[in-house]
Amino acid sequence: MSDVAAEAASGTRRGRLHPHNVVIDCADHDVVIPFWTSALGWTAYPINDQFVGLRAPAGEAVGFDILFQKVPEPKVGKNRVHIDFDAADMEAEVARLVGLGGRKVAEHALGTFRWTIVADPEGNELCVTTR
Repeated sequence: MSDVAAEAASGTRRGRLHPHNVVIDCADHDVVIPFWTSALGWTAYPINDQFVGLRAPAGEAVGFDILFQKVPEPKVGKNRVHIDFDAADMEAEVARLVGLGGRKVAEHALGTFRWTIVADPEGNELCVTTR
């Protein structure tokens, strides 16, 4: 068995990058964590005073957690990185997120690819997409 095949069989990943966590800054865990746990159905787990993590249910094939890092400064501009989430019914999902405390920022389309930008209660942006 080749080294690459052995790594694949064992689940070990050496020598290359793979997603482990996505980290989102926040000012107050108590403001953003309820929104995100309700939005995704993921479980929150405290790490320390600075970090709270969210983990997908065991049956979902998600290869990373989302960590919320408490920082002293507020968000001041457009996110440079964000997460896109697919939805079977984009309009209904956006309405649900707004009902949870999010804010609809903008709608866009390029050909058949459509997305809506939503901000969480602290202004962190995510996209809801449909293809």
